[in-house]
Amino acid sequence: MKVKPLADRVLVKPEKSESKTAGGIIIPDTAQEKTQKASVIAVGDDKEKIKVKVGDKIIHDKYAGSAIKIDGDDYLIVKGEDIIAVIE
Repeated sequence: MKVKPLADRVLVKPEKSESKTAGGIIIPDTAQEKTQKASVIAVGDDKEKIKVKVGDKIIHDKYAGSAIKIDGDDYLIVKGEDIIAVIE
């Protein structure tokens, strides 16, 4: 399935969070913090509000976006204003 975000929305794929601590303790999925890092997969057509491009690594607001599943994988659709940084 192909998803194209509209207006100032951006489709991102959240990075997997570490499931093991530095000491080797395994953290269950239910206890892990929601990650704020993601990769940009697709962008909407409002180029004035969207300052990222496909392939960028970003940091977004912690509770931003709408979670969706595409072909069994987790994605988020976030507003351009909820993207707070690009990781270089």
